Amino acid sequence: MTRSGVRSLIEQHGILPTPQRIEIAGILLDKPQHLSAEQLIEQLRSAGSGVSKATVYNTLNLFSERGLIREVMVDPVRKFYDSTTHPHHHFYNVDTGELADIPDEQVAFEQLPELPEGTERESVELLIRVRGQT
Repeated sequence: MTRSGVRSLIEQHGILPTPQRIEIAGILLDKPQHLSAEQLIEQLRSAGSGVSKATVYNTLNLFSERGLIREVMVDPVRKFYDSTTHPHHHFYNVDTGELADIPDEQVAFEQLPELPEGTERESVELLIRVRGQT
């Protein structure tokens, strides 16, 4: 995605397109991917960026709040930021720390539980934890 395309997308989500936000979004939205904040910071550093760690975390929170990206919690202390924003399913490899999409056509739910009274379903998202065979 071009820099002007990134800027436009940021603006469409009601976010002020600062140079740091454009730089962060440029990496995140370059392709469908799942990055932790640490992985994003590593990519920024490799590209010679001087964006601070605090700015990265604040920007990720803002992007997530505005729907530009999605947060995926894989455990209580590990979070990924997903450039694909529609509800979908994931494999999480606990050995490698890798998060990967599961194609929708590979998941089928025969029956879902009855919802609590006074609620409606927003989405159903499956996270399957895997590890290498021993």
